[in-house]
Amino acid sequence: MSPSQPSLAFIGISGLTPSLVVADRCSKAAGVRILGIESSMGTEQCIRLAGSAADVREAAQEAAAVAQRMGARVQVSVMPGPTEEVRHLANLPPAFVPLLGIDDCLVPKEDSMSDSQALGLLETQGLVSVLHATDAMLKASSVTLVGKEKIGAAYVTVMVRGDVAAVQAAIEAGKHAVAQLGGTLVMADVISRPHPELAALLPG
Repeated sequence: MSPSQPSLAFIGISGLTPSLVVADRCSKAAGVRILGIESSMGTEQCIRLAGSAADVREAAQEAAAVAQRMGARVQVSVMPGPTEEVRHLANLPPAFVPLLGIDDCLVPKEDSMSDSQALGLLETQGLVSVLHATDAMLKASSVTLVGKEKIGAAYVTVMVRGDVAAVQAAIEAGKHAVAQLGGTLVMADVISRPHPELAALLPG
């Protein structure tokens, strides 16, 4: 296999928040590239990774361990010698889904700028809960709204940036707001220093 034909890993995880956390940890654990995070239009997301056979295996092992610790369902497939057709599928650009008004995949942006700010992630089932939580987070702490992402099945993730303490406070306020409203919190987490590979996927 030539260097231009890297090994691939496909990692299926329930929810966007755990997928972003796992993708970040994969990038930090091994020298892999994140090709994208693709939605199944349900709760499952598929992280697409590329790199050397050893790096892809290491990243896949890290992904499984992190997802299990987070309580997220995970399925891992490592392909040391993928066919040309599968390599093509792994590098497809996002497709717009008119029914949901979203792209089906987060892919790296070439002009993205990495910084050292922490990233806060809060995922709910339902727009009312996530919008209520977003207002609470922005009022509670000095954070900046990065954006929100829908993945289908009414799952919505909102993202904020700021220093670690501010982001942690914002996420706690968001979780409290969801609970107070009687909404469904899927997951919330803070990534203190997002890897550049992950930062390149984020909106904005």
